[in-house]
Amino acid sequence: MSLRPSPAALGNLLVLLGLALVAWLLLRLQLGDSGWEVAARGRDWQIAAASVLGYAALCTCIWWRARPRDEQGDPAQRPILVVWASQTGFALQLAERSADALRNAGVAVRLRSIEQLDAATLAGSERAVFIASTTGEGDPPDHALPFLRRLMPATPSLAHLRYAVLALGDRSYDHFCAFGQQLDGWLRQHGAHALFDTVQVDNADPASLRHWQQLLGQLGGQASEQPDWSPADYQAWTLRQRTQLNRGSVGGPVHWLRLLPPAEGDARWQAGDIAEIGPRHAPETVDAWLATHGFDGTALLGDGQTLHQRLSRSHLPETEFEGDRDALVGALQPLPHREYSIASAMHDGTLDLVLRRQLRADGTPGIGSGWLCDVVPVGAIVDLRLRRNPGFHGVAVAVPLILIGNGTGIAGLRAHLHERVAAGAHRNWLLFGERNAAHDFHFADELQAMRQQGTLERLDAVFSRDGGEHRYVQHRLQAEAMQLRSWVDAGAAILVCGSLQGMAPAVDAVLEQVLGADGKEALLLAGRYRRDVY
Repeated sequence: MSLRPSPAALGNLLVLLGLALVAWLLLRLQLGDSGWEVAARGRDWQIAAASVLGYAALCTCIWWRARPRDEQGDPAQRPILVVWASQTGFALQLAERSADALRNAGVAVRLRSIEQLDAATLAGSERAVFIASTTGEGDPPDHALPFLRRLMPATPSLAHLRYAVLALGDRSYDHFCAFGQQLDGWLRQHGAHALFDTVQVDNADPASLRHWQQLLGQLGGQASEQPDWSPADYQAWTLRQRTQLNRGSVGGPVHWLRLLPPAEGDARWQAGDIAEIGPRHAPETVDAWLATHGFDGTALLGDGQTLHQRLSRSHLPETEFEGDRDALVGALQPLPHREYSIASAMHDGTLDLVLRRQLRADGTPGIGSGWLCDVVPVGAIVDLRLRRNPGFHGVAVAVPLILIGNGTGIAGLRAHLHERVAAGAHRNWLLFGERNAAHDFHFADELQAMRQQGTLERLDAVFSRDGGEHRYVQHRLQAEAMQLRSWVDAGAAILVCGSLQGMAPAVDAVLEQVLGADGKEALLLAGRYRRDVY
């Protein structure tokens, strides 16, 4: 940290010196050096002293607020670096929204244009988020050229850095999201570790941007509670079944939901795709709010909904509207969507979800999981929208597949297994981790049947609370290093689904240790290492 005084500090010092000079001259007058003798009263001295002390306190307060912060302190408290590269201003807008989303999650942020980025800033950052647009036929934005000329040719060590990239582009051009991909490759080549796979956005696609917003909420340590940047166009699906999978578990309840598509339309998905859910408040929660604020929930609004229906899908305001219904409706902000990995294949006949009932800090159920696990009755409508997730789609039948996940991450892996079994693929290896085998081995009977039938060649399940040799999937993967190399040498792809904060980076570290940085890089570039983490 530089010790050079700032211009503001020098200015304050000069003002203090000037005041001291004036005070000395007035004191000489008071003491009679000029022949002008005026007796000072005690109250005058008190006022003068109070004025000087007050000004000194004000200067101290200004200096304290403006002082340079030491950003090299506790890594957990360091801000996330948000870097943007924009040709038309759209990437800048998204960077500002991303920074606001992180701040609202309680995370400190530093927002920088890419030409302001230097090696020292990267060296002092633990986590960084890049929003990068591509212009022309795969070119970087004009203002990114200093970065390409000055920093990209350098070889800084970025092994300490965890990062995420939002790449903006247009698939009508040959080099889709080229600069975002170039930036991602440069970061990885210098040792940085991706928090999750690059999110590519085709022509401002709203679904991709909603996915990015969801990931930012997870990066901030909580699901985002801000309204979606672009509301989802939901369809009406029907809840057919809800079953708790882990009765007696020390962990939060895990529920298996099965939903039927709407009668109209042609709902189609494949393994790896995502279900966006529009949650609602429990009816009694809305009733209590209406009673407290004196509104009639049966009143019809302009879109044909009742006020109760609109409130059930919105954040419940804390502001008093004094009976002004129009002001209330104008102030309502919709609840943000929730994303869940689809746990079934199309041929299963239902869209399956596996989710854990989450609790907020005050002990109340989360809005999304609380709605799906506790509130919506079987047979009722669930607002749902399908989102394609090509970055986590399956591989060819002939390609061996290693599936790695923990907890509710079994959802996305199960969908892939169902697709693979139906297609006749047998070279499948599942590594799965949870708490206790007795209570948390989700779909155990189904997986064991696949194992016996030969459609699941290997099944390695580890349970952290059972005291076995390997507590977590990364430990089991490390122990099977020889098998891992053998499968990869045979052309295997690796799909990872589960927690962003613990399992995914630990598995990534094992892959790099076993296969080497170049080996892991080769898998990424070939599309043989893919992740769906949350």
